[in-house]
This record gives sequence, C-alpha cells and structure tokens, in this order.
Amino acid sequence: MNKIGRVLSLVLVLFSGLAAAQYPTRNITLLVPFPPGGSTDAVARIMAERMRVTLGQTVVVENVGGAGGSIAVGRLARSAPDGYTIDIGQWDTHVANAVVFPGTYDLQKDFEPIGLLSINPQLLLGRKGLPADDLKSLVAWMKANPGKATLANQNAAAQTTGVLLQQLTGATMLFVPYKGAGPAMQDILGGNIDLLVVQAAAALPQVRAGTIKAYANMSPARSDVVPGIPTADEAGVKGLYVSGWFGFFAPKGTPKDVIAKLNAAMTAALAEPSVKARFADLGLDMATREQQTPEGLAAFHKAEMDKWVPIIKAAGIKAE
Repeated sequence: MNKIGRVLSLVLVLFSGLAAAQYPTRNITLLVPFPPGGSTDAVARIMAERMRVTLGQTVVVENVGGAGGSIAVGRLARSAPDGYTIDIGQWDTHVANAVVFPGTYDLQKDFEPIGLLSINPQLLLGRKGLPADDLKSLVAWMKANPGKATLANQNAAAQTTGVLLQQLTGATMLFVPYKGAGPAMQDILGGNIDLLVVQAAAALPQVRAGTIKAYANMSPARSDVVPGIPTADEAGVKGLYVSGWFGFFAPKGTPKDVIAKLNAAMTAALAEPSVKARFADLGLDMATREQQTPEGLAAFHKAEMDKWVPIIKAAGIKAE
C-alpha cells in the first residue's frame, strides 16, 4: 500500500471510530421478519419502546414478512454495518432457514450477535374435542388411527416437531400447510385441525381459557411462565425438544462500540420490571444475563445451528 493509500485508510478508521463514538444520531430500524400481530412483533415493539430511552433515538419497528422470514434477514445482510438496521431473529429465521430457505447469506458468518432476549417454550396443542387428554393417550390414539391426526404445518418449527414426534413414537400424521400461526389457531379453535405447535406466547390465552388442550412444553425443563404444562419427557415422549428464542442481530462488520451500545440498551430494557412482566404475560422465559451478551448469543446460536441443521437436513424438511 502506498503512502496515499495508508493515509486514506487511516482517515477511514478515524472516521468510523468517530461515527461509532457519536452513535446513534438518527432513528434505528428494527426489522421484524413476520407480519404484525404475532409474538415476534409484540416483543420487538416492547423492546423498541424501552430501548429508545437509553439510546436517545427512536427505534422504528418495520415488518418485512415473506419466505419464512428470509426476506427480512436477507435485507439485514445487505444493510450497511453501521448499527442503524438490526433484526429480531429466532429459531426459524436464524437456524432452520439455513436449510429450508438457502439464500445468498450465511447465518453464521454474515451477522453480528447483539444479545439473546428470551427462551420461548414451544407447546404441542390439540383441539378441545380430541379423544386424548395427555401426551401418552394422544400417541396411543394416533397409533390406533394411522395418518388420521392432522398437524398444522405453518413453519419449520412445527414441521420439525411433527417429524420428531413420528420418529420418536412410530405414530403417523397428516401435515397440513398453513401460511401462519394465526389461521392455524383459528382452525384448531374451530375444530378443523387436530394439532398445532406454537410458542406459548401465541396460545396462553386459549390454554388458560380451556378452549384448546396443551399436551406438552417441548423444552428440557418446565418453564416458569407455563409451570402447569409438563415437558414432553414428563408427559411420555423423551427427547421431544424444540424450544424457540428471540435475539438481536446486526450486519457483519458493525463496530464493536456500536454493538456494545445496542447491547446496553437491550439489557437495560430487559432489566425493567415492566418488561419482565410483559415477557411473562407472553409466556417467554427471559434469557440469563450471560446469554444476553453478544458472546452469549454467539455461543447459543452456534449450538443451535450445530444441533438442528443436521436434523432438518436428514428429515428432508422443505418450504411449503
């Protein structure tokens, strides 16, 4: 590199350092990879409202749905690494889509982790009229009626759960494609579909009202926010684990100082009693303080990728 090149490089480094020191000076866009109204959107808006206080700038929530969330994630990958565009990622968008919607970005290399927000219990639900009141009797009924049970297949998490349930029990079911959890929830409430897999946040009101049956929380341990729902291990199907989660990501190359400021705003929001209460109402277990760090999310995300990508590939799970 010649002298002029070295000077220009030094100027760019100094300029980027100054920009990071002043960050943020304008609105920040928080991409939500699904339409308004779902649990992802709700959490994004809760966090945006509180992070504004710490950052001193408005955090604008922008819903960019389509292709299982891969459109929004692709946009994040192409965004400038300046901290003014981030996204709220989850299992579907930042793990399963590596297989289901292979694209022009690498989920492990093209993003900077900001921090993990929550671990989200996934529930296996049944319509009220199903002739089974617990997971053991559900499996027995499914085995006695091969292929009769219908499962809403609205995303990769639901499809993966169904495949694992069949593999672990020998029972079979019919997968019915849905465009989202909302229509699937309406159909299970109406008795038009037998089984549904969703995050607790999307189903707690109906479970509490007794309009649908909750067969299992598919986490390794019981959740503090849904303590009355047994794990799949406890309910009789060992190894049926499909937990959800929410985390913030930025484009690759975002300065560490900027990541640190975003993380500080995130953790300040999560420490607020009002935010903790709203997370509990949504059925979300808040991430540990260690998981809330960029390093914590990086380790968590790698473990999720290492575990699930081979399983999804082996099961042949694809977009529908």
